[in-house]
Amino acid sequence: MTASLPNSSTNPVTSSLPATPSSASGDAVSVASGGGEPRVCLVAITKHGAAQAARLAAALPQAQVCTSAKFAEAFAGLPNTVRPYEGALRDQIAPLFAEQDQLIFFVSLGAVVRLIAPHLRDKDVDPGVIVVDDAGQYVIPVLSGHVGGANEWSERVADLIGGAPVLTTASDVGKTIPVDILGRHLGWRVEAPKINITRVSAHVVNGEPIAFVQEAGSPHWWTRPTPLPATVHRFDRFEAVDLSRFAAVLWVTHAPVPASLWEQLHERLVVYRPPLDNDMAATGAQAVLPVAPVAPTAPPASPAATAPHGADA
Repeated sequence: MTASLPNSSTNPVTSSLPATPSSASGDAVSVASGGGEPRVCLVAITKHGAAQAARLAAALPQAQVCTSAKFAEAFAGLPNTVRPYEGALRDQIAPLFAEQDQLIFFVSLGAVVRLIAPHLRDKDVDPGVIVVDDAGQYVIPVLSGHVGGANEWSERVADLIGGAPVLTTASDVGKTIPVDILGRHLGWRVEAPKINITRVSAHVVNGEPIAFVQEAGSPHWWTRPTPLPATVHRFDRFEAVDLSRFAAVLWVTHAPVPASLWEQLHERLVVYRPPLDNDMAATGAQAVLPVAPVAPTAPPASPAATAPHGADA
């Protein structure tokens, strides 16, 4: 199938995120998991790149393909929608950014950086951008690795083509909690000012003591094959936490958070709101925690100093 690319962007990937909580200072976000199948487009501009993209397209029949018209034949016989273009690839970037959730480029990293630079807005709205080399050896998430899902898609693409994902996001490399997307696969909504997410992410990746309080939601939030880091201390109720002993608090709850608590924990608190679904009792009671007892643990005293954070691109 073939289709023509529109000349201008018309459909933003997502709308602006609503501000919450109103009691906290600074820009705030409320991030929920998106629904539906992600919109994926493979982009190729060379003969070898088109050949690699065709291999991946066969494994991802729902993905669209954007390729130079002279290489469109590489995708003949595949079920994917092929969008050949004439002229320069740079003229296609705006509509691709507007219409797609994941862009997988079989183009050099440097060229992709220059192509996408004029179109970058914010990690909450930019699509995930991934680069694959012409030999299909390396799969590199370039943009929106966490919130945009490029890290997860890089691992998926690498598995499909037999390449190696090259991840640089600190929480992924360090096998620790990804503060900005924790529980996304369970429908959890992240509620905190943006500065809190940045500061708390820094405390997590720097290995400082973190209190993880779970009063609601599914217990199956830790999805890595490695153990939970020893610096993360679990509690089943907020009142059990000695706030002076932790650099930050991650709180999974349905309870309201008073303005005084946001002020008290200045930039040290991130709240997660699980959906009221089948992990909750019909009466709206708290979800059952894992069978293994969750006992408060006291870490060594540590100052809650603010550290710089290498934010997800």
